[in-house]
Amino acid sequence: MEDVLKELQELKHFVLLGAKDALTMNDLSVFSGLSKSYLYKMVSAKKIPHYKCGGKFTYFSKKEVTDWILKYRVKTSEELESEAVTYAVTGKKRSTKG
Repeated sequence: MEDVLKELQELKHFVLLGAKDALTMNDLSVFSGLSKSYLYKMVSAKKIPHYKCGGKFTYFSKKEVTDWILKYRVKTSEELESEAVTYAVTGKKRSTKG
């Protein structure tokens, strides 16, 4: 019975997390899968977008953090091969814009 209650509480936490626009450090750790220790380092180095409330509490915009995470896309092997062929034929890099 206690296991079921614990799972229901976790489920409730995830549902509430999905409805939030502003995330706390704990929320962001769950949302991103990154450790709080790593997130504190990123905040300290100003490498992740964040907000300070009263100088004590740190908050994150879910949209900004999602954009930040997705900014570092790695190209597939197929995309790299296509670019290599284009470069070999034309001597120019293919534009990556739209």
